[in-house]
Amino acid sequence: TPGRVEVGGGSGTPGRVEVGGGSGTPGDDDAPLAILAWTTTPWTLPSNLALAVGPDLDYAVMLDADGTRYILGEEVVEKYEKQLENAEQVATIKGSELIGRTYQPMFPYFADMAEVDPDNPEHGTHRAFVVLGADFIDTTEGTGVVHLAPGFGEDDQRIGAEAGIGMVVPVDEAGQFTDDVVEWAGQNVLEANAGIIKYLRDKGQLVRHDSYTHNYPHCWRTGTPIIYRAMPSWYVKVTEFRDDLLATNQQINWVPSHIRDGRFGMWLEGARDWSISRSRFWGSPIPIWVSDNPDYPRTDCYGSLDELEADFGVRPDNLHRPFIDELVRPNPDDPTGESMMRRVPEVLDCWFESGSMPFAQVHYPFENKEWFDEHFPADFIVEYINQSRGWFYTLHVLATALFDRPAFQNVICHGILLADDGTKLSKSLRNYTEPTDIFENQGADALRWYFMSTNIVRGGDTRISDRGIDDVVRQVILPIWNAYSFFTLYANVEGHRASFRTDSAELLDRYILAKIGNLVGSVEARMDAYDLPGAAMEIQSFIDVLNNWYIRRSRDRFWGTGTGGNADLRGLDTLYTVLTTLVQVAAPLLPMITEEIWIGLTAGDDSRADSVHLTDWPSVEHFPADASLVAAMDRLRDVASTGLRLREEQGLRVRLPLASVTVAGRDASTLEPFADLLADELNVKAVELTEEIGSLATFVLRPDGAALGPRLGKDVQAVFAAARKGEWESGDDGSVTVAGHVLAPDEYELSLEPPEDAVAAALRSNDAVVTLDTALTAELEAEGLARDVVREIQNARKAEDLIVTDRIEVWIDVASDTTLNAVQTHDEYIAEQVLATSISADAAPDGLTIHEAQAGGEPLRFSLRIRS
Repeated sequence: TPGRVEVGGGSGTPGRVEVGGGSGTPGDDDAPLAILAWTTTPWTLPSNLALAVGPDLDYAVMLDADGTRYILGEEVVEKYEKQLENAEQVATIKGSELIGRTYQPMFPYFADMAEVDPDNPEHGTHRAFVVLGADFIDTTEGTGVVHLAPGFGEDDQRIGAEAGIGMVVPVDEAGQFTDDVVEWAGQNVLEANAGIIKYLRDKGQLVRHDSYTHNYPHCWRTGTPIIYRAMPSWYVKVTEFRDDLLATNQQINWVPSHIRDGRFGMWLEGARDWSISRSRFWGSPIPIWVSDNPDYPRTDCYGSLDELEADFGVRPDNLHRPFIDELVRPNPDDPTGESMMRRVPEVLDCWFESGSMPFAQVHYPFENKEWFDEHFPADFIVEYINQSRGWFYTLHVLATALFDRPAFQNVICHGILLADDGTKLSKSLRNYTEPTDIFENQGADALRWYFMSTNIVRGGDTRISDRGIDDVVRQVILPIWNAYSFFTLYANVEGHRASFRTDSAELLDRYILAKIGNLVGSVEARMDAYDLPGAAMEIQSFIDVLNNWYIRRSRDRFWGTGTGGNADLRGLDTLYTVLTTLVQVAAPLLPMITEEIWIGLTAGDDSRADSVHLTDWPSVEHFPADASLVAAMDRLRDVASTGLRLREEQGLRVRLPLASVTVAGRDASTLEPFADLLADELNVKAVELTEEIGSLATFVLRPDGAALGPRLGKDVQAVFAAARKGEWESGDDGSVTVAGHVLAPDEYELSLEPPEDAVAAALRSNDAVVTLDTALTAELEAEGLARDVVREIQNARKAEDLIVTDRIEVWIDVASDTTLNAVQTHDEYIAEQVLATSISADAAPDGLTIHEAQAGGEPLRFSLRIRS
């Protein structure tokens, strides 16, 4: 029963051809039957060998006025109303009912492909021109029926091969039709599109011709369009050892870890045989020689120069084309002596060569066998995440096939670097700052840290931002340098040559030594796991502790003989120990600044290496462990941070003393040894510590409706009501019981909340509350003014480039009795802090700089000079 098929012409042109109806089609079997198919590549239609439908899709049977029956996807009938205006739907069938039906080819060139294949009778009575099922068919475009040309499409070839259909490739290497396609022989296939469309129209087989825009491959060098064309190739039969690939993959530490069983593992599960040959001149020639007479077939594969020399009688000194192609010899299997063994023309895919790198780089197995056995697999490899389907894959395939081992033990898959606005980096758009400019302005270390501390080395995409690199300078590099500068300033003032020691009994020294020991261990663990952002996070956190806690809280200890005091040299030794260890730990991430600091700290010390990069990794065992001290001090820092935030929210400057702070909740009593530290940090006169929260805060339960709704149904409202009333109990296992229901920890939130009128806040641990007494007295305000005066005088010392040991005389001209009273009340404190030998309210001598500032909102004018 002849019918017609809709096929594509032009850029997505549907057409119509005569086909065979076969049996079992709804309707009159004697009526013409047409199945409407489509394509976006009409030049492939002369090579059509099959049609594809979706087995689970519904297809409409349309009856035309002339008695012809048309079949197309039911969901697309409306799109073809004009072409089928005289037809009505008479039936609906599943695509599975069409599978196996045959049709007459629209072009006569390969009609013999419809004959029975005697070698594969299990594939049915026809080898070609049959309807097949495919999993990629949908009705979003076209007719729901796709034309297949196995010689010009990956899916087409796969489905055709599964059905036992061969392939035809009537297109030569120049992209021109061969003599098989008579009408267009010698014509470029893309240029033949118009002629093919006209051919279909003239035969009455073109149903519709549309313009259709879609992505099409082009040569990246020339910009010319590229076609898909089946070519013979040499393969590595990866499918035979796919299970081995999956097994060796389990031995690899992937960063990020999900790549192992996700992106890479799934790729391995679907691995197909690997085409390793290319039809090019340049490249490593495939070492295979074949007989030039198929009547006497023979294939030789060579694995060494010795083998070549044994067969050809010469030892080639150039293994590339055209020299290697000159090696020919008579075919030993040809008794006539006429056929010759000639090298196949293909060269190896360059990915095969890159996958061979681990052994090829040392000329294994001909040389360095012991070295290779000792060093393979590699410890570490890093590349762009898409190499999971490129270099990582080819390395893995060859290593598994040859050695039954992975090629690498650890791998970092880095992500894509994007511009600040999220677009692709582009040389033409210049949407990024030149790296050389970053090196000049922010430094190579800043850029390196920026990359190492972001998710780009965890497989994520990262935007390169000048602001982000500036933040590295501000938050990482400058704080390290400031700590180093602080140490050198006071060590030089004291003339003290510091030494590495970890035996200080002073509280803050013990704490920072324990913290640096923890840092060594945590960074070592992060680096062992190839977690670079995690290592950077640990280092940055420690830098904050060093600068904003240890040094700031220890500053008074470093005032020594140069200033008339008594410096704590143990503190200088501790700081030296911490700094030298810190730069060792940070050296892999900040190689430049750590080298500069190391040289500055250790120059002249013959017991220390000349470069931080030549030192051994520090040992955790060198530092005293004190977990309880670290835990208590870290909690104290959390309390202090919370208290400072409360001050800021209330607009209370830090130099203004407050009456007291109360810490209530779990482990509050453990902070008793550090009460003086907390009082000094928060600038309060008293510290109150209690384990009982009492009226200072209340635990508030907030059930998660989204989690509880599906489980409790309407009872969730009773849970909410009881929670609002505070009618609930907590269990030892982290659950809570409310309204007769037990809630798991992930079904609620429990927050510690102080009264709205209190200057208070809960700690991040949600188990204690910090409350400030913000009532001010005249005495407190006067002390605050005195502290403000100290700060302004210190700023003036810096502005006049005084060194830290310079003694000064100060003349203060205040415009407020309040400020004058504060200065007179606290003159000894002010003099001690600013190294003043005298503070006078008289007029300053002529010629001195008059500094104008603010103290507690009051105007302040003063002058100073170095004591003569």
